[in-house]
Amino acid sequence: MCQLFVKADANLWESHTRSLRIAGVVTSIRLEQYFWNVLQEVAYRDQMNVNQLITKLYLESLDADHDVGNFTSFLRVCCARYLSLMADGYVERQPNSSLSALESKTIMDKETKDIQLRKLTFSNIRNEQH
Repeated sequence: MCQLFVKADANLWESHTRSLRIAGVVTSIRLEQYFWNVLQEVAYRDQMNVNQLITKLYLESLDADHDVGNFTSFLRVCCARYLSLMADGYVERQPNSSLSALESKTIMDKETKDIQLRKLTFSNIRNEQH
């Protein structure tokens, strides 16, 4: 199993810093190349560049009263969720399919139910092994 991760392209975990302007303030974001790649894909789907996507995520997070103190962690989780939503079949990997056009509430409701089911399943397996 570990070979899937250990033998991966080492460039994927190299960190890169990008400077951008959010609401008139210049800031820097440091992420691993893998996450920049995912953000690029997400941005492309909604016909934006990465800086526009990051700005949109930041401003919408503020509007939702989220603590954006660790915004880079938020971006990593966004990338992981995007990939997880595709792996679970909620989102298709189609470059011309806008993510903003999806029924997010329906998807998140299904995701929540599946997460609860997985927790229960793995909890039961763990209990049976002990």
